[in-house]
Amino acid sequence: MFNNFGTTQTRVISKLALFVIPGFVALSTTLISCTSNVSNTNTGIAPKAEPAGAKTITFKTKVLRIGYQSSGDLVRVRGVLEKRLEPLGVKVEWSQFAQGPQLMEAMNVGKIDVGSVGETPPIFAQAAGARIVYLAGRRITATSGKGSAIAVPKDSPIKSLAQIKGQKVVFQKGSASHYFIIKALEEVGLKYSDIKVLSMPNVEARGAFIQGTIPVWVTGDPHLALVEKLHGARVLRDATNIGTPGGYYVGTREFARDNPELLRIILEEIDKNGQWAEANRKEVAKLIAPVLKIDLPIQEIISGRANYRLKGITPDLMKAQQSVADLFYNEKILPKKIDVQEALLTPKEYAAITPPTLISEK
Repeated sequence: MFNNFGTTQTRVISKLALFVIPGFVALSTTLISCTSNVSNTNTGIAPKAEPAGAKTITFKTKVLRIGYQSSGDLVRVRGVLEKRLEPLGVKVEWSQFAQGPQLMEAMNVGKIDVGSVGETPPIFAQAAGARIVYLAGRRITATSGKGSAIAVPKDSPIKSLAQIKGQKVVFQKGSASHYFIIKALEEVGLKYSDIKVLSMPNVEARGAFIQGTIPVWVTGDPHLALVEKLHGARVLRDATNIGTPGGYYVGTREFARDNPELLRIILEEIDKNGQWAEANRKEVAKLIAPVLKIDLPIQEIISGRANYRLKGITPDLMKAQQSVADLFYNEKILPKKIDVQEALLTPKEYAAITPPTLISEK
């Protein structure tokens, strides 16, 4: 049964503005949990032995600081990076954050090197002056959009998306939900200014939604699946066919430039883990459910509609990402137009960090 999800082994390190720009102040509680000694029991993975005569690689970085969100991370749970990197002299330290904007905030102030977020947080981070780069994208599957939705309580009088006009709508500003709600409003002829926005991280909003004090909530799994199955929440619209370029692994520019060989190994292991996950979704659920303290049947729903594999950074992908950035500027949510090209590595640098399994993905 669900119990204290999102607060296990966490501590609040700060409550401060993610960034302050004219017309937009995003206050967030940053949750960080340093959990480098992850238990890898019962994961079914044998440590990878280096072949005899293999080239010894010496990395500039001896500690990989990687961020993940409170919704969990299968890479961390299975310990695949530790198994690959620690024999090579690199320790892995994990830090947990409420959502993508909080993770980007920590990266901006130098607390982590790499992390996974949706399409929106890097745009807001870049607008705030963060020295970040896109490392790899996340492949989108046919079921990916079902894991995010605009939801209302089961007894809500709101029956359609068009009826949220004038309503208080809660989501984390600067997160993927921010982009989702704008695109969904466009479909029914509404503007962003037609709703009353309240920014709140999912881990805080869930309780208020269950109590009935939030009329409309834009959220994603595992929160979405939990309120659907345990509290009868109704979905007005999920994110299927919203047209997102998807999420990303991002990192600091300095880390990417100093550690190309290390990054290539990291991305390779993450994608191999994703390949295993998409072929073994029930096993994924069995691993994640006890970590998040979620009933297995609910976690099976979550794992069944998640996407785990990576794709390389391409011009087409960045063109789609630029359209997301332009949308926020046109809506006057960002005070200036940003160029996502400024958050890219050179083609030579991408060739050095991108495993072959990612290069062919468009």
